[in-house]
Amino acid sequence: MCGIVGLHLRTPELQPRLGELLARMLGEMQDRGADSAGIAVYGNDAWSPAGHGCVSVLDVEATPAEAVAALTGAVGQTIEAKLVDETLVISAPVASEELLAVVKATYPNALIAGFGTDLTVLKGVGTPRDLAARWGLAGASGWQGVGHTRMATESAVTPSGAHPYAVGPQQCLVHNGSFANHATIRRELRSAGIEFDSENDTEVGARFVADQLAQGKDVETALKEVCATFDGFYTLLVSNHDSFAVVRDAIACKPAVIAETDDWVAMASEFRALAHLPGVDNANIWEPEPEVVYAWTR
Repeated sequence: MCGIVGLHLRTPELQPRLGELLARMLGEMQDRGADSAGIAVYGNDAWSPAGHGCVSVLDVEATPAEAVAALTGAVGQTIEAKLVDETLVISAPVASEELLAVVKATYPNALIAGFGTDLTVLKGVGTPRDLAARWGLAGASGWQGVGHTRMATESAVTPSGAHPYAVGPQQCLVHNGSFANHATIRRELRSAGIEFDSENDTEVGARFVADQLAQGKDVETALKEVCATFDGFYTLLVSNHDSFAVVRDAIACKPAVIAETDDWVAMASEFRALAHLPGVDNANIWEPEPEVVYAWTR
């Protein structure tokens, strides 16, 4: 049992409150998963300056100053690096893929938590409320955020096993459930040259979706391919720089609720994570149907 939350803001007036709203959503899902948690935030200038490529890194033994010194020459642009709890957030006015290549070459044993323009991904082991406080999430701004609270069932309790899985540019995936045939699909993806960072079944789903998107498919088509390829029980929330999408398996046994107003779209495993959102009393609220892809674009 895990908890999923996501918030897609349609009005700029709410963007300064994104972190405040997302932190409370994440905290409400703590009893669905209290061993680790993670978030992805789009548009928080304090972590990732607007329009800059950003790479979020774990398991690297370098201070921000050391990272700047090590990376600046190879990038050829001004580098910014800051430590947000245990995540080293590195940004520069270059494409995120270019910055990622330099980071991986410099720190080959580091765990890449996520990368993309305007995107910061933070993960950690601990209770979601404690992690949100350590990250300073309540003070973050932005136009979109997703989060996950984890109760581990398929792999170890480590930052690499925490969601979101952000394995493609500006892409994030969070998952409640389990994929029964993930080992087979992992082997197929590995045979195609795709590398993995963990033994988590969710990473298989994230790598599969990233591969579909890299082939030029849109997110709706990619998620329909997930439904056709993966066995198991799952609810997925997938985001990129400008979109937000939800899908459930054919039986839809994992809980999910969506709420929508003119100002925002939100999704969570349970309604209590949405109950504090502004204007929720007038929202259109529903339970997503099995194997129907719901998608919104900024």
